[in-house]
Amino acid sequence: MRCSNNNNNNNNTAGAGFTDRCCTGQSGCDWDGTLRNVVTEPIYVQKIYDQALFNLQGLKTAPGQEFEPALGCGTNIIRISDIRCRKFFNPNNINDECNLKINPNTELSGGQFVKREDGSDYKVIGPDGIFSQKLVYADTTFCDEFEEGTPVFGTQNVEVSGCVVVELDLVVTPCDSNRESVITLSTVVDIADRCNPLVLTNFFELCVPSVYDTAFLPRFTELCNLSCETRLATNSIARDFYIDPRTGVLSVNLIVSLCISCEKKIVVPVQLCVLSTGFTQVSPEQGQLCTTFPRLFPRQIDENSVGGTGGSGGHGGGCRPRSASTDENE
Repeated sequence: MRCSNNNNNNNNTAGAGFTDRCCTGQSGCDWDGTLRNVVTEPIYVQKIYDQALFNLQGLKTAPGQEFEPALGCGTNIIRISDIRCRKFFNPNNINDECNLKINPNTELSGGQFVKREDGSDYKVIGPDGIFSQKLVYADTTFCDEFEEGTPVFGTQNVEVSGCVVVELDLVVTPCDSNRESVITLSTVVDIADRCNPLVLTNFFELCVPSVYDTAFLPRFTELCNLSCETRLATNSIARDFYIDPRTGVLSVNLIVSLCISCEKKIVVPVQLCVLSTGFTQVSPEQGQLCTTFPRLFPRQIDENSVGGTGGSGGHGGGCRPRSASTDENE
């Protein structure tokens, strides 16, 4: 698999007069530190009944990895200023084979994933907005009598495929001068092909609540993230560097370490009462053409939460009155 490096960073941005290369977000949540506007709110969320976190490590050797751009004729390498690694991702093609992908495959013992009629796992939408949760069924009769959870055991195979980008900052001097400068070279390292991925295995145990005393079957979800670290194979420029005298292309022997964190959860939908300071308010960025703009979310109508009183209050159509304090809080 050959991949082109189309994710190079532009290191010249700072020199172009742009001072704010990073930013901060606006959450819209403000609190004055008092309990004056705190009310109770019911929310429909997912409760985590049990979870486990695992750290996995993998290794990939990359001998003779060619970096670009090519070095100029007679360039002398003084030392390595920095070497770093990051995940490859092509935002123009989410199915690009070079995109670094983590695919966890899990099998259960003592329980099972609920299947469709065609034998595939039945998945439901998780908080990430995609079908990332599997329904779990286990015989919880014995442990239900003790009001405790039932253990299930799992085997996980984490498949890693795609590429990583390695960037190399070199301190060099040209052949006709002793003035040092820093140049950045980059390369794309193939970790594994999608048809033959790198596989890491681990085992785990999770606790499942009752499948009978609930309106919902427990759900299993897992999320993984990967970072990478790289170094020279023998930590020696003399042994790991080779410059082609004809083309000036630098070849380097590398070792890439894959650092993976995977978390597995057993969750069930629940209702919670939480303390809230009201709906989120974000300051709009508006022009001068319109005098008013529509709301994005409805106003609060729970009079118990905002201190209202019951009764019709003279409102027609059987509507419940909205307390005047609502507008003040919002």
